[in-house]
Amino acid sequence: MLLPENVEIIAYQTLHREAFRDLNHEWITKFFALEAADSNMLENPERYILEKGGYIFMALLHGEPVGTVALIKNPDGSFELAKMAVTDKAKGLKIGYALGKVALEKASEIKAPKVELLSNRKLAPALNLYKKLGFEEVPLPPNDYQRADIKMEIRF
Repeated sequence: MLLPENVEIIAYQTLHREAFRDLNHEWITKFFALEAADSNMLENPERYILEKGGYIFMALLHGEPVGTVALIKNPDGSFELAKMAVTDKAKGLKIGYALGKVALEKASEIKAPKVELLSNRKLAPALNLYKKLGFEEVPLPPNDYQRADIKMEIRF
């Protein structure tokens, strides 16, 4: 996939903790209220994502973090695509799509049986992106987020 030459996608490092938190805080509070499940993960992604076998990727524009996505490992070995965010100043550069592709490539590489996600129907651009990446809607089970009203997944 071709990204603008000044954009790169890299694996999360501890120095990205503040950017990971701020990028997600920006979009969540724009549309919803921050929930307890968000706060825990955003304040300590190492503990809640990485130490449990997950992955985080960061998108950098001119070296500055402008986007992120996480793969959170589920107990059954599948993963949840979560905490995807691109700052408003970097919209239109196809960074969200690139982050999604990198996450799905990682999931395929490690032989995850599926990747799922929770979202909200009012986030039409995000839902269109997920469909473009190959996700399909599935029944929504009870979950930890009040804002989640749709579940999607992709199987490998």
